[in-house]
Amino acid sequence: MIRALIVFTVAITAFNAAASSEAAWASGDKALQAACLKASALKGAKAAGSIIHYGDDVGYSALLISGHYPQAFMHNQPGKELCLYQRATKKAVIQDADGLVGKHVDSFNASQ
Repeated sequence: MIRALIVFTVAITAFNAAASSEAAWASGDKALQAACLKASALKGAKAAGSIIHYGDDVGYSALLISGHYPQAFMHNQPGKELCLYQRATKKAVIQDADGLVGKHVDSFNASQ
């Protein structure tokens, strides 16, 4: 009887830890996406892919964002930005990423 109670207690504890961890990751992913979209300069910015989490030794996650350039001279052209999110400080930084995928990659592959 005591053995069954111990096994039950351990199972419940392990389940709660896993659920808490999943909930924490989901909450962190929402915070990352919100911070990245807020930092973006693109109009109608949205996530253009899945979040890439680097290890804790690096401490960053990355998200590709797509939208349209708001400047009049850009004539509403589509654009991409790469957001790096530092998990420890919850700070998002943005860099233009139009050359990340597209014709540059295609032209490189064609030369191979």
